[in-house]
Amino acid sequence: MGIFKAYDVRGVYPSELNEALAEKIGAAIATFLNAKSIGVSHDVRTMAPSVSEALIKGITSTGTDVVFAGLTTTPMNYFLINKYKLGGGVMVTASHNPPEYIGFKMSREKAIPLSEDTGIRDIEKITAQGPFKKSNKPGKVTVVDLKKAYKKHILSMAGKVRPLKVVIDTANGVVGTVLPSILKELPVKTTELFFEPDGNFPNHEPNPLKDENIVEIKKIVKRQKADLGVAFDGDGDRCIFIDNKGERVSNDLIVAIIAKEFLKKKKGSPIMYDLRSSWVVKEEIEKAGGRPVQERVGHAFMKATLRRLNAPFGGELSGHCYYKEHFFTDSGMVSFMKMLTILSANRKSFSDILKPLRRYHSTGEINFHIEDKDGKIEELKRIFKDGRQSTLDGISVEYADWWFNVRKSNTEPLLRLTMEAKTAAKLSSAKKKLFGLLGTPEA
Repeated sequence: MGIFKAYDVRGVYPSELNEALAEKIGAAIATFLNAKSIGVSHDVRTMAPSVSEALIKGITSTGTDVVFAGLTTTPMNYFLINKYKLGGGVMVTASHNPPEYIGFKMSREKAIPLSEDTGIRDIEKITAQGPFKKSNKPGKVTVVDLKKAYKKHILSMAGKVRPLKVVIDTANGVVGTVLPSILKELPVKTTELFFEPDGNFPNHEPNPLKDENIVEIKKIVKRQKADLGVAFDGDGDRCIFIDNKGERVSNDLIVAIIAKEFLKKKKGSPIMYDLRSSWVVKEEIEKAGGRPVQERVGHAFMKATLRRLNAPFGGELSGHCYYKEHFFTDSGMVSFMKMLTILSANRKSFSDILKPLRRYHSTGEINFHIEDKDGKIEELKRIFKDGRQSTLDGISVEYADWWFNVRKSNTEPLLRLTMEAKTAAKLSSAKKKLFGLLGTPEA
């Protein structure tokens, strides 16, 4: 089934994923986890309540109990699992995808993620073929309200915050239903964009990685001379920041900034970052007395290594940041609390803090349509054999003054290229060479 992805289940409603299939998947998840109880919650998408109901019906048909938290962010689902010591959890969401999509993010106990290699393929097989766990007595459903406890949890992540001027865009997603009560406890002065929950996402897609989705917040930050802007995705597990000049802040630089705060408390700690991140991240971690640990792209890999190393923090270029104090999982709201605290303690402007970190030139991630992905990666290995190579995720090649990574998409015939160089001229020449090998970038 095409809806079972590397890290979640996701498809167009109702043609690819509907209530009937959700019920079967619920029974399959419960069969695979074989847990006494599973936590379920959902985002603001229009079909999410009915799909959740069907999912719960499937789970309880196996005799498994459900603790249902209703409308929450994805990080709140992780909180649900840990607060009630459940055997797993399912968040009904399609994250940053357009409104016609729905899906499931699945975890086992302690909010340990299920991925392609650790359960999703098994659940797909059970959904298609069975056998399902049988029970003479259906599981019971307990409804809980997490808002008060989660508010306390999130505020515990913030230090002393001064009256910063902040523009916030929640993209009509679920964060807009949770964040206002937290903001009431902070002295920040806010301009709130698109806080009204609406599963049709009428103002823009809930994906802050796309430039077209942060046009408004950038304009308002600049016009209001705000200290910063923050834009959340649809389910709240990540955010991106805008500096006081109205410019997007690459999340690898955010990782470098937050890492230094953790390292003030405990020198020598391992800090995670994904292999698309700037040289700056490794350099800043080392300068702050930390141990930089590079990992392949993907939340399942990042979370597993973070937990294994007992690392306090890690982050990806995509805007996902992971915190030991948040059960080794990602949370856009925790990142927001950390950045408010850091900016409050620093009398420099956000752009001035970033200035020395913006010392290299990068492309960000660029997609290329390539049918023979493995063949092209092998070709790149041969052509760039004089560089220092790594095959942690695709192919990474590093030279003294530039580097690149090319990795495969898990779901599409795409290769994803990220490049960085010490000078704009070197980046331009290296980009010309790589584009010559990979073709025209996808729009």
